[in-house]
Amino acid sequence: MHKKANLPTKICPVCLRPFHWRKKWQTCWEQVIYCSQRCRQKKYSLNTVRQHNIHPEES
Repeated sequence: MHKKANLPTKICPVCLRPFHWRKKWQTCWEQVIYCSQRCRQKKYSLNTVRQHNIHPEES
């Protein structure tokens, strides 16, 4: 049996992949949102793209 099977999991909002609890996050797991620094930095570019796609084209 693996102990890792019982760890909490979250879904990264940027890459949409699951990531598991890590010991370094034991004091701040509730505040952890992104799976990596890369996704944390990428969130800014995704927000820009989403904002441009929100407004429908006018005919």
